[in-house]
Amino acid sequence: MGLLSADGLVVGYAPGEEILKGVDLRLEPGEVISIIGPNGAGKSTLLKAIAGLLKPSRGEIVFRDRRIETLHAREICALGLAFVPQEMNVFPRMSVSENLEIGGFVEPKKAKGRIGAILDRFPILKQKRRDAARTLSGGQRQILAMAMALMVEPAVLLLDEPSAGLSPIAAETLFETIREINAEGVAIVMVEQNALEALSIASRGYIMVDGQNHTEGAAADLAIDPNVRRIFLGG
Repeated sequence: MGLLSADGLVVGYAPGEEILKGVDLRLEPGEVISIIGPNGAGKSTLLKAIAGLLKPSRGEIVFRDRRIETLHAREICALGLAFVPQEMNVFPRMSVSENLEIGGFVEPKKAKGRIGAILDRFPILKQKRRDAARTLSGGQRQILAMAMALMVEPAVLLLDEPSAGLSPIAAETLFETIREINAEGVAIVMVEQNALEALSIASRGYIMVDGQNHTEGAAADLAIDPNVRRIFLGG
């Protein structure tokens, strides 16, 4: 069954609405998978459902051999599954250190030690630990958002469009950070607009269209498939 699985997920934002129409997903320990597809395909909705922010009307989600689709988001986070949304993912008026403290809300007694470890892990955050998050660059804010998620020591990190709005150089730095986080043993599910870059750091990829699974396979194979490149990757 793997580390994380979703089977037949049907999810919407209102009663009777179906954004996801029976989506399946598998994640193995230590793996990176990328979810790509056109706007409106339901990619972000899938991450929100896994994180407990949306409740499926049908289907099941299993994490570490436990069904979690009925749990609250806080409970899911405490089990070791952390979600980094695309927007509003830091507290701009609070300092970097205060943001990290909030990231450790699940186990506040352990937060201080974890903050020290996180600051050592990300030197740019250590340098700016007393600065308000709003003073950080876009790339630095995204690194802070991921660092906040790492405060719960997750087994799985869900990333929703992490490079959105970043310059090419900032995006390159961010993707390298994602590679490093994965190399430290954290499995990652990533929804990403930069499909080729996302596939380059993933072991497998899922293509979603209209709330359904369209294609899945080895990321390297998807990246060179002429039909996939023509339809989904811009040539």
